Amino acid sequence: MSRLRQLPESHFVDRIGWLRAAVLGANDGILSTASLIVGVAAAAATPNAVLIAGVAGLVAGAMSMAAGEYVSISSQSDSERADLARERKELSERPEFELDELAEIYVKRGVDRDLARQVAGQLMAKDALVAHARDELGISEITTARPVQAALASAASFSVGAAMPLLMVTVSPASFLVPIVSAASLAFLALLGAIGARVGGANVLRGTARVIFWGALAMAFTAGIGKLLGTVV
Repeated sequence: MSRLRQLPESHFVDRIGWLRAAVLGANDGILSTASLIVGVAAAAATPNAVLIAGVAGLVAGAMSMAAGEYVSISSQSDSERADLARERKELSERPEFELDELAEIYVKRGVDRDLARQVAGQLMAKDALVAHARDELGISEITTARPVQAALASAASFSVGAAMPLLMVTVSPASFLVPIVSAASLAFLALLGAIGARVGGANVLRGTARVIFWGALAMAFTAGIGKLLGTVV
């Protein structure tokens, strides 16, 4: 036992909550802002107008990401609370049935029936609600919804991501703004994809290729639309 205490394990799933929101926010920040900048620049707008559009996109996008994450994760949190309240009521009214139910879950996982009932009884004696939340409902400390954390992580990472193509606007010559912003943004996306995959324990090459493909496609579409509308108008 002492040896196990000296060798704590670190699992990638422990990072799933903040990692998902942070990677999604940064990816959207780079991609949406870069696409907006490329589209507006392709329409023959002035560098000042392009910069204003990019800043507006950063602010609007960060607020949208925060609100979207908060609402989405809050809905999950509401569902978790409702399930826990229902489970708490059932434990109060039908403790023996709940014991059988928990034991049956362990039996289905391969535990001997007598041992499963013994384990279920011991776990319920310690904290019945936690035992049922984890093994019956799939709710644990790792997966618990945290709306504020997700909203802040998403908004902050979006802002950081969006600042990258905006920075390129300030240092790029007007005549080369579209190719420079596009190339730099794809490089930022590739780096983000590699970091996200590395931190999450996924395949780095696959993660990088995925974000580059969709990033290039998005910027190509917006540049085409900007060029078309700029010519027509």
